[in-house]
Amino acid sequence: MNLKKMFVGVALLSMVLAGCSGNGTAKEEKKADTKEKENTEVVIYFARHGKTMLNTVDRSQGWIDAPLTPAGVEVAEQLGKGLSDVTFDKVVTSDSGRAIETAELVLKNNGQEKLTKEMTKDKRLREYNFGTYEGLMNEEMLTAVAKEKGQTYEEYNNWMKEVGFYKGIIEFADILSDMDKKNVKEGVNWPAEDSKTIVSRLTAGLDDIVKDAEKEGANNILVVSHGMSIITLLGELDANADLPDGGLKNASVSKVTYKDGKYTVDSVNDLSYVEKGKENK
Repeated sequence: MNLKKMFVGVALLSMVLAGCSGNGTAKEEKKADTKEKENTEVVIYFARHGKTMLNTVDRSQGWIDAPLTPAGVEVAEQLGKGLSDVTFDKVVTSDSGRAIETAELVLKNNGQEKLTKEMTKDKRLREYNFGTYEGLMNEEMLTAVAKEKGQTYEEYNNWMKEVGFYKGIIEFADILSDMDKKNVKEGVNWPAEDSKTIVSRLTAGLDDIVKDAEKEGANNILVVSHGMSIITLLGELDANADLPDGGLKNASVSKVTYKDGKYTVDSVNDLSYVEKGKENK
């Protein structure tokens, strides 16, 4: 073969290889796009953590943490057994210990313990931050907020029932945030969050969960978070959602479906999984 023919051959071979490489990449991209389009429905199982020591003594528990009580461990195990028919593709929790502990117990008891190593911990899913009111008796904190509104503790509770728990806690957050500003010491404590800050972080966290699920082809997502935070998300997603006056029960499940760019609240404060788990001892 002369030199000219050899150069022509090498050039042709390079073009062919480049073409193959380009087509392969295009096919892979098309395949990835198709996978994302095919995954049109994401079902999110929001679970509130099991009861903690601070829940039991009725102290405020936002960003501060406490381990689950024996009863809290038991109900988380029951929730896991009740969810044994659900195969989760992804698990996301707040970075609070009580949420992580609950998620681990659920996965251990629904047969998907291997997912504990792949759990995503997202601080945006934390409970409300009560600032310097963290750890106080709930009645003491609520009495202070009621006084700021010119109400007694009893009047404030009645008002909360009238407006609904979701709207009530949104206003509560703003009042507490204003009250806490005089208590904040820079570099010493985190100030209580206002409702805008809370809603912003929670909705951003949920949107990212759904985006990642679509990219990964995940359909069933377990999200373990906190009572007021989950209620806030549900209220933001559906203004007409039937939300309980007293908040969510520990280990309850609230199910949300994301499809065609829209969220639908399917169920709220569902304890049927726990009841089912009790039967599967």
